Amino acid sequence: MNIVIDSLYKTFGATSALENINLQFRGGEFVTVLGASGCGKTTLLHLLAGLTSPTRGNIYIDGEIKDQPGADRVVVFQQAGLFPWLSVQENIEFGPSLHSVPKTQRRKDSADILRIIGLESFARHKTYELSGGMQQRVAIARALVMKPKVLLMDEPFGALDAQTRSSMQTFLTELWDQLHCTVVFITHDIDEAIFLGTRLVVLSARPGRVALDVPIELERPRTPKVAFEPHFLELKKRAMGILAH
Repeated sequence: MNIVIDSLYKTFGATSALENINLQFRGGEFVTVLGASGCGKTTLLHLLAGLTSPTRGNIYIDGEIKDQPGADRVVVFQQAGLFPWLSVQENIEFGPSLHSVPKTQRRKDSADILRIIGLESFARHKTYELSGGMQQRVAIARALVMKPKVLLMDEPFGALDAQTRSSMQTFLTELWDQLHCTVVFITHDIDEAIFLGTRLVVLSARPGRVALDVPIELERPRTPKVAFEPHFLELKKRAMGILAH
């Protein structure tokens, strides 16, 4: 699965949000898109999801133009957006039920994903009974059970406290190491972007342009100690230099 973003522009009225975005993502990459508030990074995610259309240019997935939502791409937002009247298991099975997946298959898939995210003992709990980090795990599981080609994540840990956020970052890297699905992860946090990704894209201030696009050459699995490695510090310095301007 490959993504090609070709000469992409997006304007809202007289405001230019993105300008001449050209990127190519290989299948199985974990791409972190970093930028200051208002730089257009969430707009880029919405374009990838098909939630809005480009003003100019195209997005290709496996050679096909994608300008509408599809089951091949699933979005995880900052707020978990779970249904509080449903159990954890029912939340995870909600998407497959809309796609007429048989009940026996839904149960098997939800049980498998709950085991992977470590919440199998909470299957019958209501989501409001869970902590913020656990709710985000369920939101990620709800996305993954749809078996998308691309997982799009819009600052999913932004509302969490620092300790929970760090725990969720470690959880997500371990999960990706198991599944190796293609991830595009939006963030304004430099350390988070470098810790999570296999590739770092930094957008300039509005209108957003690609200011940096480099591989993150840090060994996996990763622990918080990686933040002291020379390559991490060098990438952080480069990213900070771009964001400062």
